[in-house]
Amino acid sequence: MATLQTIRSKGPLLVIVIGLALFAFIAGDAWKILQPHQGAQNVGEVNGESLSAQDYQKMVEELSEVYKLTSGLNSLSDEQLTGVKDQVWRTYVENQLIAAQAEKLGLTVTKAEIQAIIDEGTHPLLAQTPFRNPQTGAFDKDMLKKFLVDYANLGKSQMPAQYVEYYQKLGTFWQFVEKTLAQSTLAEKYQNLIVKSLISNPVSAEDAFKSRTEQSDMLLAGVPYTSINDSTIQITDDEVKALYNEKKEQFKQLVETRDIRYIDVHVVPSDADRQAVLEEVTTASNQLSETNSDYAAFVRANGSSVNYSDIPVNKSVLPLDVAARLDSASVNEVYGPYYNQSDDSYNTFKIIAKTTAPDSIQVRQIQVYSETIDKTKTLADSIYNALKGGADFAEVAKIYGQPGEAAWISARSWEGADLDAENAKYVSTLISQPVNELANLEIGQGRLILQVMNKKSMQPKYKVAVVKRPVEFSKETYNAAYNKFSQFVAQNTTLESLEKNVEESGYSLIPRSDFSSAEHNVGGIKSTREALKWVFDAKPGEVSPLYECGENDHLMVVALERVNKAGYRNINRVADMLKDEIRRDKKAEKIMGEMKNFNSVAQVKEMKDAVSDTVKHVTFSASAYIAATGRSEQAVSAVAAKTAVNQTSAPIKGNAGVYMIQVYGKENGTEEFDAKKEEETLSNTAANIVARQLINDLYQNAGVVDNRYLYF
Repeated sequence: MATLQTIRSKGPLLVIVIGLALFAFIAGDAWKILQPHQGAQNVGEVNGESLSAQDYQKMVEELSEVYKLTSGLNSLSDEQLTGVKDQVWRTYVENQLIAAQAEKLGLTVTKAEIQAIIDEGTHPLLAQTPFRNPQTGAFDKDMLKKFLVDYANLGKSQMPAQYVEYYQKLGTFWQFVEKTLAQSTLAEKYQNLIVKSLISNPVSAEDAFKSRTEQSDMLLAGVPYTSINDSTIQITDDEVKALYNEKKEQFKQLVETRDIRYIDVHVVPSDADRQAVLEEVTTASNQLSETNSDYAAFVRANGSSVNYSDIPVNKSVLPLDVAARLDSASVNEVYGPYYNQSDDSYNTFKIIAKTTAPDSIQVRQIQVYSETIDKTKTLADSIYNALKGGADFAEVAKIYGQPGEAAWISARSWEGADLDAENAKYVSTLISQPVNELANLEIGQGRLILQVMNKKSMQPKYKVAVVKRPVEFSKETYNAAYNKFSQFVAQNTTLESLEKNVEESGYSLIPRSDFSSAEHNVGGIKSTREALKWVFDAKPGEVSPLYECGENDHLMVVALERVNKAGYRNINRVADMLKDEIRRDKKAEKIMGEMKNFNSVAQVKEMKDAVSDTVKHVTFSASAYIAATGRSEQAVSAVAAKTAVNQTSAPIKGNAGVYMIQVYGKENGTEEFDAKKEEETLSNTAANIVARQLINDLYQNAGVVDNRYLYF
């Protein structure tokens, strides 16, 4: 699309969007979200209904466009795109789960209900749209109505093509909002049906109030479990099995996972690579002092990671190491070469110019197009002369289907961007144009009549030619690492062999348990999708091929150790955890047996390895923190709440030891009891817990299958 002629000066409707995304310097479809797939592959399944790869792709593309529009972005990073993919899947699954239940109950959402939500204008989703009042930031239904009328008449309008394109995108965005409103309203109805059945009562309210406000001060003494050697505690298989059966539901695994072990080789520059970069930057530094023109070509030719801008920029746009050294260099002076540790680079730069320029410019404009370049010029000249002669700018703009209203443009919209010739020409005009004067600017095949209305926040700006060369490994260094690792992989084709020889070869075999197919990479390394697919197609003990991954700077091999099927985890996988709990219980039983005839904290203090403390302001609703053992103990809080002043408790089995307490004081907080408020708080708390658990319970019974890793 045409570059800076895409500025969206469409009046109040687009004021917010103008602030978010004023420029579209690069055509938007520079990347594809997902590769097209042939056939009818399914990426997942919910309640027996499959989601095709094509439909999933469309949903990802839809949400990506929404994200770009609302965030003012032209494209998404890999991380942002990954987040979009996951959000699409989560939303799809939750909507399917809710829809199935709603259908059974006869719950629906009508168009009238959606319209009522829009008319009310308080739904949080509406506040994320561009249809917001510029002064208040609140959703403005009148702005929406105006847009919908304009959108409906789009085919009859005389708007320039790029305006039509933007309105079409905004129309698609609003359709997404309406769909999302319907889905969220249905979910809210279903959840309300469940959570509104949860009510409190005056007795529970009073008890909750006391548990939160009544405080106890106490003396405490106890014996930590660590005082008993683990080797003295005997644990049988029958005991482990019995506890496993008791807690079996806690060990339920919803999806199949894998235990893997992998070797990740990160290729880094050699000393010779570093020296070569330093020598190249030194040469560039010498040449830079003799260069007086075409700095953009010079920095490109020298492989700089920082593009040259012929538009003066704020130093905050420059790399931090360059900005910190600007005051140490004069105009036309070359600084460097120098090494910057934070980004592992060698650098040199030259200040070409230093000036003062605005950070914000208010401008209004009229875009002019006609059938030919000559007709466009004639029409633009006519408009320009009319305005110079006193014609009203806004009225003339309306004749050509444009609002002609002034909008503030921030220098952040262009500073740091790689501007082409047209963009640079436009921005230079904005900066240099005197306030209130008109300009007739040729942009591509069209013309732009613009008038700068105001400038503010004048700041020091710089033109700086920067040669920044990150230190990178050479082809020879990479080949040496590859050859060494590939030889190791070829000689160790089983997990057993890897374990035996990995340390001797200088590598590390990294364990990873419960690796899920829903993850996007192995070991947090980019571009490991093929390795991920291998993991879920391999057999235990197998070793993968060597994968080149990351940003072409990692080598990886993966071994499959174990397959963890969906369902209850094998008792052997949780045996150590169960033994820890049994061991703790047996230690507690032993210590409590020694305390059974005690009736004072002083007696506990006399025990071997005993610890003691004074603990204040303990409430039933919060776990007491025992500094002597470094653990929080809910059992101590509960007993303290029920122990009278000057009374001593029985032995208390805690998380880190066995305790006895003597309460020496109690007091109530200053808060007054409000039964209605307390009941409402209890109901809301219960509702929040149920709402969080609801989707999880539905998920477990829906046969959810996630096969996205096979395709995306």
